[in-house]
Amino acid sequence: MSRSRIVVVGAGFAGYRAARTLSRKLRGAAEIVLVNPHDYFLYLPLLPEVSSGVLEPRRVSVSLAGTLPGVRLVLGEVHGVDLSERRVRYTDPEGGEGELSYERLLLSVGSVNKLLPIPGVAEHAHGFRAMPEALYLRDHITRQLAMAADSDDPGEQAARSTFVVVGAGYTGTEVAAHGKLFTDSLARQHNRSAGRGGGLVEHPRWMLLDVAPRVLPGLDRRLSATADRVLRRRGVDVRTRTSVKEATHDGVLLDDGAFVPTRSLIWCVGVRPDPLVEDLGLPTEKGRLVVDEYLTVPGHPEVLACGDAAAVPDLTRPGEFTPMTAQHAWRQGKLAGRNLAAAYGRGVRRPYKHHDLGFTVDLGGVQGAANPFGIPLSGPLANAVTRGYHLAAMPGNRIRVATDWLLEALLPRQAVELGMVRSWAVPLDTSSPELAKAPTGRSARGR
Repeated sequence: MSRSRIVVVGAGFAGYRAARTLSRKLRGAAEIVLVNPHDYFLYLPLLPEVSSGVLEPRRVSVSLAGTLPGVRLVLGEVHGVDLSERRVRYTDPEGGEGELSYERLLLSVGSVNKLLPIPGVAEHAHGFRAMPEALYLRDHITRQLAMAADSDDPGEQAARSTFVVVGAGYTGTEVAAHGKLFTDSLARQHNRSAGRGGGLVEHPRWMLLDVAPRVLPGLDRRLSATADRVLRRRGVDVRTRTSVKEATHDGVLLDDGAFVPTRSLIWCVGVRPDPLVEDLGLPTEKGRLVVDEYLTVPGHPEVLACGDAAAVPDLTRPGEFTPMTAQHAWRQGKLAGRNLAAAYGRGVRRPYKHHDLGFTVDLGGVQGAANPFGIPLSGPLANAVTRGYHLAAMPGNRIRVATDWLLEALLPRQAVELGMVRSWAVPLDTSSPELAKAPTGRSARGR
C-alpha cells in the first residue's frame, strides 16, 4: 500500500455514516475503501413505502459514489477476515474472488433475517430486509390480486387476497399498515374494471401476528396503542400472543389451531447479526461482536465495529448493550469515523453515549405515531413529524421523496407487476452462502 488504508465493510446506516465522516476528515491522509454488495446506501425505514407503491425504488437508494467523495467503492460480499494478516476476502457480484489488505478495519456488516425452527417457513415465507424483497413483495401483491380478480373459485379468491405478516415490530407494523391501503386501492381498480358482474372481494384481508402481548412491543405503550388502533380501524386483523406453527403452499397453521388459506407469508420477526461476525472467532454477545465504549475490538486496536454487528456498551444504562436500531447505528457510524480519524491525528477519540430521542412510525395515508423527545403524538401531526424526520435524516434524494409523497396525495396510485424479481432470488435464509448470492447478485439486476 502506498499509504494507509482503512477498509469499511458494509454500507448500511453505520458503515455509510462512518465512510462519510472519514471522507470529510481524512480525504488525502489515508485511502478509504468501502466494500459493499451494492453501489447504494438503502434508507431502510422507507422500504415499506416502496413495497406499497408510494415511493419509487431509486428514491430510497442513495448513490455511494455520488455522495462519498474520496472513498473507493469495491462491490463485493465479504466472507472472511484474516486478523493476523490484516486482510479481508470478498466475492464480487460476478463470482470473482478478491482480497484487500488494511491498516485499520471497520466492521459494519449489519444483520440478516432471524429464522425460527417452524416447518415450511424457510420455503414459503419471504423476508423484508432489502430492496429485492420490497420489489418482489410489490409485484407479488399486485399479481395475487389480479389472479384473485380473474378467479371464479371463492376459496382461491380469498386465499390470494389474504396477506399474513408475522412480527408486529417496527417493520411488520408498517408493512401491514401500508399494505392494507395498497391492496384496498388495487381492489377498487379491479372492481371498476370488472363492473357489477364480478371482480375481487371488496376488502383484501391482512393479518398481523406476534407472540408479544401488543404490537410494537419494544416501543412506548402509547405508540403501541396508537398503531393498534389505526390498524384495526383500517381492517387489519391484529392477533397478539399468536404465531405460525407451520407454513405450506396453501396457507399457514396458527398455534391456536386455526388454518388461514393464503399465498402470502411475510416474515418480519426480527434480525440477527451477520454470520460473518461469528466466523471471526472473537468474543460475542448474542451473536454481536463485543467492543468497548470506543467501538474498538478488545485485543485488536486496529479493528472497530458498530451497528447491528456490534455489542456496544450502553453508557446510559450500565451493564446493558445498545439495541439494534437505525438510530444507534447512524450515530455509532459517525463516532467510528471520528475515532478512526483520531488515530491519524485528526481529532480526539471519544466513547459512545447516546440517549434515545424517540421513535416514529409511519402508518400510511395521513396516520402515524411518534414520541419525539418523549412527547406522544398520533394522527396527521405524528405523520408530519415522521416524514419530516425522514427527510432530515436521508443523506440524499429528499426532493424526489417529497415529490413522490405529493403525487401520492394528489393522484391515483400506480401499480403494475414488472416481474423484476423472482421468488427464488429472495430466499428467507440469506445466511446460506449459496442462497445469499441471489439477492445481492441476480435479483439486484432484475433477472
